[in-house]
Amino acid sequence: MEKRLVPVLHNVSSVQRVVDAARIAYSLGYETLVITKPYGGAAQSGVPEAMRIALRQGKRLVVLPDLGDAVELLRPDDVILVTRDYAEESLDPLSPPPLKGLTLLVVSGGEPEFSAQEARLGRRVYLEGAPGKIGATGELSIILYSYRRVGLG
Repeated sequence: MEKRLVPVLHNVSSVQRVVDAARIAYSLGYETLVITKPYGGAAQSGVPEAMRIALRQGKRLVVLPDLGDAVELLRPDDVILVTRDYAEESLDPLSPPPLKGLTLLVVSGGEPEFSAQEARLGRRVYLEGAPGKIGATGELSIILYSYRRVGLG
């Protein structure tokens, strides 16, 4: 079974956050970025700009209306939701846990981070050593880099 990490940016309205997520994911060598529930400027301008970045780099961008759609269609073996609000366990960025096949790493670009229904879709973690919310692009950078650093992802 192939072990692969797929970054997911969820519930985002910021154009810059979408563009930054694409640059982070692709520059760290990830082939696919999934964006779920984009709205406002993110949907109108951010997604097209992220698509342009993906096409230039020969990468994939998947845009879906809801996080549940990503779970249903991609059928991951594991879903990791990065959240301070609903967290049940910590994730040590210096020693990330092994991947369980295809794993979706979901960070939220909006407030609230996840609805109660969305929070039930995966394991809820927070970054060990971070006393507060870092934000979607910070969380994405740290976790994607930590998995890439240990040869996973």
